[in-house]
Amino acid sequence: MLFDTHVHLNARQFLEDREETIQRAFDAGVTYMTVVGFDHETIPLAIEIAEAYETIYAAVGRHPVDAIDMTDKELDWIEELAKHPKVVAIGEMGLDYHWDKSPKDVQKDVFRKQIRLAKKLKMPIIIHNREATEDIIQILKEENAKEIGGIMHCYSDSVKYVDDCLDMNFYISLGGPVTFKNAPLPKEVAQYVPLDRLLIETDAPYLAPHPNRGKRNEPAYVKLVAEKIAELRNMSYEDISEITTKNAFRFFGIE
Repeated sequence: MLFDTHVHLNARQFLEDREETIQRAFDAGVTYMTVVGFDHETIPLAIEIAEAYETIYAAVGRHPVDAIDMTDKELDWIEELAKHPKVVAIGEMGLDYHWDKSPKDVQKDVFRKQIRLAKKLKMPIIIHNREATEDIIQILKEENAKEIGGIMHCYSDSVKYVDDCLDMNFYISLGGPVTFKNAPLPKEVAQYVPLDRLLIETDAPYLAPHPNRGKRNEPAYVKLVAEKIAELRNMSYEDISEITTKNAFRFFGIE
């Protein structure tokens, strides 16, 4: 039994075969998933998908690339949607310094507002980080995000920052890059993170794991991530599956 903690089944890439994709995941033993909404189009669809499947949940938030489009009215809208019983986290949120659509100061402001919203609602957060690790950690500390905890989604940095994240009550989630032959950092992280703070994900349709790299990712492939982590830690696939699923239940507050 596997839990894909971060998947975008609400993305346009799954428009034609969403139900079949979900069934392939179930057939592969991926029983649980969290569909992450990130903009005005995908947030309500994440909830709609979660409503249709007993073991699929939703997260709602504004992606940093589109932070410039975020209004106070939309923040209020996210707050209302977050009260839905199938919504288990706020996000994804954070900072993305790779793309230049949203200025850094705007991203930081929207990031802080979403952390404060999550604290108000007493819900954990899901962090998107691209080339902005130190600023993200600083903001999380300043906003006392430790109160609610969160996930460092698709963690891609070195082990150097892992302890800072753990100290703030965060989990580390690994995806397809841990299987890439030319990606030493996530492999080191996979061996370093305490087992009780480790999660797995696909970030589908992006970042498909080896041997499907470059193709459309889908939640069934989270099994490849679990297998690789098991190999790196010299553990059984079954144990990694059980541990990461229990961690996800605990993080999301799923009974």
